Amino acid sequence: MTLMMLLDISNGWKTAIMVIAMIVVFYLFLIRPQSQKAKKEAAFRDSLKSGDRLMTAGGIHVTFVSRDGAMATVEAAQGARMKVQLASLQPLPERKNR
Repeated sequence: MTLMMLLDISNGWKTAIMVIAMIVVFYLFLIRPQSQKAKKEAAFRDSLKSGDRLMTAGGIHVTFVSRDGAMATVEAAQGARMKVQLASLQPLPERKNR
């Protein structure tokens, strides 16, 4: 009986149901994962402390020294400090045991 009721729905309602279903799919597969990733990255950057080993977006392994707003001071070698965007810092990749 419910199948018969679905078949009796007008075209306007069918279109509305399809639009709502597409919005739900976009939210579940595109918007939500992206916002969760952004929250995770923000939490990582907020947890940085002096001495943490990191990697820049360019692949340079550095040691975190300090932060000043959206900028971070990092040390690539003994006494070789540079300022980089905080957003370009990421954790070191995990080493795989061989």
